[in-house]
Formats: sequence, structure tokens, C-alpha cells
Amino acid sequence: MGATGATGNALLHSLAASGTPVRALTRTPHRPIPGTAGAHQPPAEVQYADATDPHSLRTAFKGAGQLFLAMANGPAQVELETRVIDIAAHAGIGHIVKISAPAAEPDSPVAVSRGHHAVEEHLRAAGLTHTILRPYAFTQNLLRLAPSVAQGVILGTTGDAPCNYIDCRDIGDVAAAALTRPDIAGGTYTLTGPEAVSHPELASRLTALTGHRIRYVDLTPDRLRDHLIRNAHMPAWLADHVTEIQQLSVTRPEAPTTTVGDILGRPPRTLDAFLHEHRAHFRC
Repeated sequence: MGATGATGNALLHSLAASGTPVRALTRTPHRPIPGTAGAHQPPAEVQYADATDPHSLRTAFKGAGQLFLAMANGPAQVELETRVIDIAAHAGIGHIVKISAPAAEPDSPVAVSRGHHAVEEHLRAAGLTHTILRPYAFTQNLLRLAPSVAQGVILGTTGDAPCNYIDCRDIGDVAAAALTRPDIAGGTYTLTGPEAVSHPELASRLTALTGHRIRYVDLTPDRLRDHLIRNAHMPAWLADHVTEIQQLSVTRPEAPTTTVGDILGRPPRTLDAFLHEHRAHFRC
């Protein structure tokens, strides 16, 4: 599930490259999915599935042995993901790899992380083999800063606190390992890139990349939340989430893990490499 999302699509590419049979699930099967066909591998099977449509899930899960579960964060996430787990268990799927979140705890200060904890608990109770991946912030989400960078500023509420980032392609490769290597399946893994970088340092690197001065402006949590709602047009729950996870990096200092390298046998992709690869998005 999530074949059209950044992480799910990265997984699709990784599985296709290894020749692993895969079924890509999407709510829009009439639209091409990157990675479902290539010159050197057979096309992946593409099938309609919608977490709000139990019949579509039962049909999509027939004959499958494992499930990758990644859904967009949102108010209905717990309800939808627990439904998916129940239907998968009934369909005979024996292993689920779930994308979760750091600080997935019952009393987490981040509401979305509390939701992920509830789904993790439901997954444990289902009795299936399950692998939990808890990635930190996606480097791909930095592309959303492009309009702000074009104006010479980055806004946040982290102060000088370092923040972990990870490339979705590394998450996809770890997920592929969990689905194809019995020694990885069944664990819980916190995933980061090779370094934690503060917002002021990120602004400095974008300054060097673009040749234009980019400033980091630190706001109070309330001011950042108001900006995200009024100017970035985020729904309130998402503005709350962004503010909460940024504040979490202040109250719980972040540091990189070695998990990606330990599993994949290579270092994770760097933030600098990602920024350079997408430098055209940050032109001022």
C-alpha cells in the first residue's frame, strides 16, 4: 500500500530492481505509477485498493504473503490502518511492514505518534509477524520549503536543535530488506540519515547551494502554527503536527542512528547530496 507515495514508490523501485514479485496498490489504477515497469524487469501488478473500501482490500490482498503498510498521516489514520491490519490477517497475510514514527508512545507529545503507537499495539495483538520502521523527517519534504527559500527565509520553532533527516529511498531499501530477508523481519528500527542538522545550519547550506542568503527565523510554536494555517493553508491538525514534531526535537535532542548502514551494508544518503540533486527547486 502507498505505491504512489514517496516511500512506497521508493520501495517499489527497490523490489523491482531485485526481481521480487510485487503488487502495487493504488486508489487511481488508471494513472501510471513510476517504477511499475522498466527495461530490465517485468512490470509490477497494479490493483485498485482503498482503505475506506473493505471489499477492495479483501480483493487486493488475495494471494499475497506480505504487506507493506504506509498511509498518509491524518485524523482517520488509526481507524484505517487497524482496518487494513484486520483484513490482511483474515486474508492470510503473514508479515506486515509498517511505517510508523519516532516517539510512537502512548503519552507522546506528538498526536500523530500516539496514533502510530495505537496502530503498532493493534498489529502486535493481531498475532502477525510484523516489522516496524520509525523514520525521522523525510528529506523529500524539504522540497516544500522552496517558496520560502525563494524569499530568503526558513521558518521554524527548533532554535539551534539538531534534526534528523532521512531520504525516502533509504527507507524504501530498508523496507525491501525487511520483506526479503528473514534476519531483518520482526524488528523495530529507528531510521535516520548520517547526521542531524539544525535549521540554522540548513539555511547556511542552502545559502551555499543557491548563492543567495537564506536566513532561519525562529518563531514561537504558536506563531509557527498560525503561519502554517494562514499562509501555508495547512489544516489545523497538520499545523499542530509540524509544530509538535519541531518542538520534540528541542525537548528530546536528536542524533543519528547507524541502523540504515547496519541493515543495508552501505551508508545512508546524505542531506548535502539530496540538496545538490534538487538544487533547481531552490533557485532564488
